[in-house]
Amino acid sequence: MAKKITPCLWVEKDAKKVAQYYLSIFKNGKLKSYQAYKNASNGGFDFATMELLGFEFQILAAGPHFKFNEAVSFSIACKDQAEVDYYWKALTAKGGSEGPCGWVKGKYGLSWQVNPVQLTRLITHKDKAKRTFALNAMMKMKKIIIADLEEAK
Repeated sequence: MAKKITPCLWVEKDAKKVAQYYLSIFKNGKLKSYQAYKNASNGGFDFATMELLGFEFQILAAGPHFKFNEAVSFSIACKDQAEVDYYWKALTAKGGSEGPCGWVKGKYGLSWQVNPVQLTRLITHKDKAKRTFALNAMMKMKKIIIADLEEAK
């Protein structure tokens, strides 16, 4: 059965180049389709579909009419600090930017949350002191450092 919901990311130009950027970051992804549509009245547009970590995205390159903002982001559940470090570095490189509490913007302005699975475990812990410590520690971070989320023993 085809997926019923697929995010469509509107970018200014070159859907294939944008897809290749994300495919260089998210290993084992694939470009599923690409098509350029020429139209004399509006200059045309191009459209790509890619798959990242089993999740399908459409990329529509149709001009500078809309921009990304933090109202929509994609969260990457990282298994360990090495994975957090990898995605953080890859998404902030070449024009990306760091944000607070594990948020980054890639070079095309799309927001990502680069969060270790340990963060969710700690900020929902049954022990209120552990929850509070982890939440307060996270609020002071840009990139999440797992070791700094846990109280010193």
